[in-house]
Amino acid sequence: PFTAAARRRAATRPAGLGRRLLARIVDSLLLGALTGAAVIPLGVRAADHVRAKVDAARLSGETVEVWLIDSTTVSCLLASLGVLLVLGLLYEALPTARFGRTLGKKLFGLRVRDIEEHEPPGFAAALRRWLVYAVPGLLGIGLVGVLWACFDRPWRQCWHDKAAHTFVAR
Repeated sequence: PFTAAARRRAATRPAGLGRRLLARIVDSLLLGALTGAAVIPLGVRAADHVRAKVDAARLSGETVEVWLIDSTTVSCLLASLGVLLVLGLLYEALPTARFGRTLGKKLFGLRVRDIEEHEPPGFAAALRRWLVYAVPGLLGIGLVGVLWACFDRPWRQCWHDKAAHTFVAR
């Protein structure tokens, strides 16, 4: 059993960037569709609220300063972020911890592996991996972390892989 495990470890190689990109696109589209379906009602609510404020200001006949950001719009934004994080936890972190892959990775024959054990990462590592991917992505600097894999050797790790001590294997 020890030599078989050693052979499996030696056969595990980092996945190519093309496959990883395609798997990430599939995962992002699926997560985006799920999040969008849940967030659309919140966006409609916020837009209706802002529209009502602007209409009330117009009808007043006076020059009035209208704040577009208030407790209603902020609560809709925070609820939308919460939906994204919960769905990301359910779609990304849990399957990665349990099976070592998401649906997109499964379609392209990829698996997320721990650097040392070459097994699927634990829940904490999978959650950290998802958060380090999602938060910079929301802040607009996530592309830099993903492009990092183009230059990283030997494991081709993105920032989220480095934070979780994982790599994507084929």
